[in-house]
Amino acid sequence: MTDIQPWLLLALIGAGFLAGWVDAVGGGGGLIQLPALLLAFPQAAPVQLLATNKLASACGTSVSAVTYYRRVRPDLRTALPLAATAFLGSAFGATLASQIPKSWFNPIILVALILVGGYTLAVPDLGKVTALRFGGGKHLAAALVVGAAIGCYDGLLGPGTGSFLLFALVGLMGYDFLQASAKAKIANLATNLGALAVFIPRDAVSWGVGLAMGGANLVGGWTGARVAVARGRGFIRGVFVVVVTGFIIRIGGQLLGWW
Repeated sequence: MTDIQPWLLLALIGAGFLAGWVDAVGGGGGLIQLPALLLAFPQAAPVQLLATNKLASACGTSVSAVTYYRRVRPDLRTALPLAATAFLGSAFGATLASQIPKSWFNPIILVALILVGGYTLAVPDLGKVTALRFGGGKHLAAALVVGAAIGCYDGLLGPGTGSFLLFALVGLMGYDFLQASAKAKIANLATNLGALAVFIPRDAVSWGVGLAMGGANLVGGWTGARVAVARGRGFIRGVFVVVVTGFIIRIGGQLLGWW
């Protein structure tokens, strides 16, 4: 992954910026970034693509997590335990990543996206206000389970993690979209770091490509987070639905041989 044409690197940088913006607003930036890496490096091992994607994503989620925290002030009593199990789950998933063939990526992601998108559209008031489903220990337990499960998915595959975190915090735990976004970004940063803690010692990261995309992802994450906080719940939900729908069409069409 070190020998790359300048025009292709510029295209990957553009994908990194767009992924950072989308991920900061509605999640799902990896659904832009990882396919771009797959197209650019069709012969690369899956673990290399996943590791490089994680490096780039970590740059964007770090700045968007800070931006959301400063402007929304999410409750860290939920966010930190969520992030802790997300880190551990992601590290565990990353240890299994080399066992996953590329052919599994799209079908798994497509099924998950259809379920998430369908439920969001079926419940228009989802995420309109915070109405927590659980209290006390049950709320904490739900956060721990969400972090571990989605963290494991992120280390194993990755694309759509931000969207799945956002959906779980809204649909399962009862947060509004803005509060859920703030917590999701903290947890998503933890999943990226957890996977990198496994990938880096294995020398799986392509540092040049990852840092170039990461710089663009960081700028995209910063601008996206500021727009999302300023525009609020309705804007975040709208972008979330558009992102999920767009990628259902793209991935589904690819599997059906439409393009």
